[in-house]
Amino acid sequence: MRGPPAATAEAPGLHVRLAAAAGARALAVAREAGAYGLVLLRTLAALFPPDLDRRELARQLHRVGVQSLPIVALTAFLTGGIMIVQAGWYVRRYGAYSLVGWGVGFATLREVGPVLIALMFSGRVGSHNTAELATMATTEQVDALRVLGVDPVRYLLVPRVFAMMLMLFALTAFSDLLALAGGAWLGDVMLGVDPALFFASFRTYVHVEDLLHGLVKAAAFGVAVAVVSCRLGLAARGGAPGVGRAVTSSVVASAVLILLLDWALTGVLP
Repeated sequence: MRGPPAATAEAPGLHVRLAAAAGARALAVAREAGAYGLVLLRTLAALFPPDLDRRELARQLHRVGVQSLPIVALTAFLTGGIMIVQAGWYVRRYGAYSLVGWGVGFATLREVGPVLIALMFSGRVGSHNTAELATMATTEQVDALRVLGVDPVRYLLVPRVFAMMLMLFALTAFSDLLALAGGAWLGDVMLGVDPALFFASFRTYVHVEDLLHGLVKAAAFGVAVAVVSCRLGLAARGGAPGVGRAVTSSVVASAVLILLLDWALTGVLP
């Protein structure tokens, strides 16, 4: 008589391999999260005593903030318009014209504005930062700084983290104004909602806490994008292909972390 089929003997091996693969992936994620945490802690430690390179800080503020204004302005204005387009059918059907300002303002200030601007910021600023640091790492410029007695964390990371946090906070506040302007304009054009009625609804139902909710998220997103881009940039190896892999990983990891932080902070903040 023949024995049992060979497939039954291989089934436990498949389960073990799947469990091993899942465990290896979980350990890799944990190691990467720990690396991000170490970068953040080393950056905070480098602030004591506070000795920022003012020239490098000014360069970073201009690069990540001023040069991002055009794309952020366009994104913000279109965000307000999209909110009107999405709400238009319901507004006409239920006659909720007096709530248009509240709907656009509440959604934009608390959720849509900070998240969209942060994702745009990570795609433009975070990827550029990763590419710059990865190029320096693969061409041994970072090692040259250490040989010269310059702390790469204090010289390279601290200005970038500080600039990204501050400028994403400021860009989000600026984009909130443009999103409201875009919503008011398109509300008048598409729905016939007078801008005075739009902003009266906004002032009545939207509170300062809603604005602060979004700005706190923006600051957290800025730190997240900075830490991820700096970590992956400095860890890049392998020449030009390594730089490309680092940039791709930075954009993906930043987007995932922004969404995770948004979920977490939404549950914590009032």
